[in-house]
Amino acid sequence: MTRTPCQLYLVSPLDVGGNFPDRLTAALDAGPVAAFQFRVKGLDQHEAARLAEPLQAICAAHDVAFIVNDDVALAKRLGADGVHMGQDDGDPREARRELGPNAQIGVTCHASRHFAMEAGEAGADYVAFGAFFPTATKTVEHHAEPEILEWWQGMFELPCVAIGGITPDNGGELVEAGADFLAVSGAVWNDPEGPAAAVKRFEKLLAG
Repeated sequence: MTRTPCQLYLVSPLDVGGNFPDRLTAALDAGPVAAFQFRVKGLDQHEAARLAEPLQAICAAHDVAFIVNDDVALAKRLGADGVHMGQDDGDPREARRELGPNAQIGVTCHASRHFAMEAGEAGADYVAFGAFFPTATKTVEHHAEPEILEWWQGMFELPCVAIGGITPDNGGELVEAGADFLAVSGAVWNDPEGPAAAVKRFEKLLAG
């Protein structure tokens, strides 16, 4: 069975106000992106929805899946393409009941084979492993090795996402190990040349 080439999965910075819609547009214009995860913390749902709506429209115009981090209720309110759930964010089965059969449901599995198999049994559409490298985006409590991607690809057809400190310079070994998606935040939004330049570097990496 031929695997689909690895794709880019962008995760938002925590601050998506100001000129961020323009930066997202520049990133999505620069090269192929499969999905964008809306990840904000500490906002009420009304404010989160206000910030999400223009970004969701940009993703729709670029045919990029719009995934909400952690919040099934917000994903349902927005009619998002899916939700990404942490280990403490509830049951994927309940999210499926709320969001319907076509929603993309992803589950963070850290470095745990057990969590990943549980997520698959619960009907997740993808599992996410990491962090593979040091990252400033969030506190790293779990470190994953590329071998877990090789193991997953050898056992299951469900797509796997690699996350955590991934850059165009270090992502190659994760692609080789079997990642279906590279989830990237800081390496794109904090790139000194801007998000478009970063996406083009990832595009070159993923083109092999």
